[in-house]
Amino acid sequence: MSNNISSADWLEQVRWSCDGLVTAVAQDVHSQRVLMVAWMNRESLQLTVNEGRAVYWSRSRGKLWRKGEESGHVQQLHELRLDCDGDVLILMVEQLGGIACHTGRQSCFYRVLRDGQWHSVDPVIKDPKQIYEHNSHE
Repeated sequence: MSNNISSADWLEQVRWSCDGLVTAVAQDVHSQRVLMVAWMNRESLQLTVNEGRAVYWSRSRGKLWRKGEESGHVQQLHELRLDCDGDVLILMVEQLGGIACHTGRQSCFYRVLRDGQWHSVDPVIKDPKQIYEHNSHE
């Protein structure tokens, strides 16, 4: 879904937080599984649409973050959805490489509450030390 959209009209329909951010949920286009939740600002959302791949805003680093820039696990955009309140986006993506989480798992949502404790139910697909050259995580 690479559309070089320059008109900002659609950006005006997003309800940005007081920090200029919007919640972005990445969902696998094939399995429908939620992969991760991140933040986007106007620039990252515009770049995501223009480039056809997920570009987020890293609050901890204070800069744009192209998913996969360190890991190689790019999120290719297939569809973008805005919720009824205009304050949450869903990015329907193809997760190239199959790993969305910095822990080396398919999804960041790998823990399930059972009997009052969190249990990891998804396997590590690849050791994060092998994925990232640096100690920072996406």
